[in-house]
Amino acid sequence: MRAMVFEQVGRPLRGVRRPIPRAGPGQLLLRVHACGVCRTDLHLLDGEVEIPSPPRILGHQIVGTVVSDERDSAPRDPGGGRRVGVPWLGWTDGECDYCNSGRENLCPNARFTGRDLDGGYAEYAVADERYCFPIPDGYTSEQAAPLLCAGLIGYRALRMCGDAHRVGFYGFGDAAHILAQICRWQGRETYAFTRPGDDAAQDFARELGAVWAGSSEEPPPRPLYAAIVFAPVGALVPLALRAVAPGGTVVCGGIHMSDIPAFPYEILWEERVVRSVANLTRRDAEELLALAPRAGVQTRISTYPLERAGDALADLRAGRFTGAAVLVP
Repeated sequence: MRAMVFEQVGRPLRGVRRPIPRAGPGQLLLRVHACGVCRTDLHLLDGEVEIPSPPRILGHQIVGTVVSDERDSAPRDPGGGRRVGVPWLGWTDGECDYCNSGRENLCPNARFTGRDLDGGYAEYAVADERYCFPIPDGYTSEQAAPLLCAGLIGYRALRMCGDAHRVGFYGFGDAAHILAQICRWQGRETYAFTRPGDDAAQDFARELGAVWAGSSEEPPPRPLYAAIVFAPVGALVPLALRAVAPGGTVVCGGIHMSDIPAFPYEILWEERVVRSVANLTRRDAEELLALAPRAGVQTRISTYPLERAGDALADLRAGRFTGAAVLVP
């Protein structure tokens, strides 16, 4: 099979040919039809999030069809297989206090797709069946791929906002463009904050229902009840705190962020809350994948062939597209 492999920080991904992997007990072999490109992949590529045992095939927003399980590791015609999605959280021990209390996203022994386990920048992938989820009808594989991280992490972050009616998104990329549609369906108001001068992203946010869109350096026209910081920029956290009303929540939605600068206590006072999101749970996946078609969520995607994974990552870094990038093997 063809695959794009991370070898070490500072090197571009390398195209290789590898044997098709075999599924072990409790695993499924998938023929990959699409794999979303995520900002976490940039953090892995740059060494901001460590890959413990390279080389590694990146990619954790996988949509594929089941072509075998541990009883039959010879690839079959994928046309008859069931279609499933594989997210970032790829394995947990199922035994620790976190797993036994509905917080498997914090399992200390967890393994992550595209970091500890080979991911979807390839023609085939193996995944733990417990962390494979049926893809809703009505979505192509390419359209469904961003739901598996941008959608799931965004949805978990939105849940942490409670019933906040006015929600701000700092960074309007793959996650925010999905959440904006969910918020509109739920009757919430959304406010989009982008890089100064990013008119394309601001126009895109308004197209998806944002009642206001502007620079992250601007205050919103009305106090927010919650804000989600998707951009990995710590300096946005004090800005978001200033934008939320007393009792409001600021959720940091990324796996990595630059340092948060010191800020005066007065912008945290009045019971404002700052919290982070870590990974996801199977409950998040089940709820989001059931909700997305009801809410009419449509993902905006830019597709790339597998061999252009490096170009997709570079375009993501530079903000050259709106929505999400998806590799199509």
